[in-house]
Amino acid sequence: MALHQGKSNRKPTGGRLVCCRGKRKFEISREIQTTKIGKLSLKQYRSMGSSSKVGMLLADYANVLDKKTNTVKRAKIINVKGNSADPNYIQRNIINKGALIETDLGDAIVTSRPGQCGAVNAILVDN
Repeated sequence: MALHQGKSNRKPTGGRLVCCRGKRKFEISREIQTTKIGKLSLKQYRSMGSSSKVGMLLADYANVLDKKTNTVKRAKIINVKGNSADPNYIQRNIINKGALIETDLGDAIVTSRPGQCGAVNAILVDN
């Protein structure tokens, strides 16, 4: 089933809104691709204007910024420790923006959107 990103059929008051046109192809969104821990796997998507996006399906490494030394290092992702988006994401090891991940260097918060940009970027958390 396609996900629709068009205008709602309801007014803010709850009344019915009669639309003057039907649904359009450009209003269809794609299924949510969640990034999990595993061997690197990328998927390319066609977006508006024939441009493309690279979504990350599986990730095993993250680009971690250490604010003390102001350097970026590549660290192996061990586990997902926290996720404010959904508590169930912790059990399923799903990585998205704002997730707290455990790496070789320590705990880090993800700052990128892996399903949209194709990379896991994170900032090291001071313990």
